[in-house]
Amino acid sequence: MRKDGPSMTASVTRGLLLKRRLMEEISCTKCHTPILAGYYNTPNLIPCPSCDVPIRIDVFPAFSRGVQPGKEGEALIDDQASCFYHPQKKAVIPCDHCGRFLCALCDVELSGKHLCPACLETGKKKGRIVNLDRHRVLYDNVALRLALFPMITIWFTLVTAPISLYLAIRHWKSPTSLVRRTKVRFIFAVALAGLQILAWTAWIVYWVSRR
Repeated sequence: MRKDGPSMTASVTRGLLLKRRLMEEISCTKCHTPILAGYYNTPNLIPCPSCDVPIRIDVFPAFSRGVQPGKEGEALIDDQASCFYHPQKKAVIPCDHCGRFLCALCDVELSGKHLCPACLETGKKKGRIVNLDRHRVLYDNVALRLALFPMITIWFTLVTAPISLYLAIRHWKSPTSLVRRTKVRFIFAVALAGLQILAWTAWIVYWVSRR
C-alpha cells in the first residue's frame, strides 16, 4: 500500500491553495464571476461563461509562482564581525560609501555597489545616486537658453552671459537627461556666452578709452 510523504501532502496543499487563489483573484470585470483556468491565455476574445461579455485573460507565469523569502541574515557566532544596524547578525560585507559592516538583511546592492540603508537614503535625497534619479535639471538647456534668449534684448546678456558660462563649466560633467545625449548644447552655450562677454569687454574698453 502506497503512502504519500509530508512533501507530497504539502505540494498538493499548495496546488489547491493556488487554484483557489486564481479563482478568487481573476474574475469577469462586468459580472465578477470567477474565471476558470481553462479561459486563460487564449489567442482571441472568448465569452464570459456567466454574462457572455467578450473577455481575454493573459496570466503571466509569475502569478502562479510563490513569493520567495527575503534575506534574514545569519546569526552572530563567537568573534565574528557584527552588522552595524543589527549587532546580533553576522556582517557579510561593508558599505561601499561609509564602510559600515552590513548583514545580508541590510545590504542593498545597486549597480554593482553595496550600500547601507543610511547611505542609500542620503544619496537619494542629495541626488548622489544617479540610478535613483526620477528627474534631472537639464543644465545644458538652461545654459543655452541663458545665452540665446537674452540676445533679443541685448542689455540682458551683460548678466546672463557670465551665468550661462558658469553653468556650462560647472555642470559639464553632471548627468544630463535620463536619455543619453551629446554635449552640443553646452558647447553652443559656451561659444555664445564667450562671444557675448568678449563683445561687452570690447565695448567697455572702447567706451573707457573714448573718455
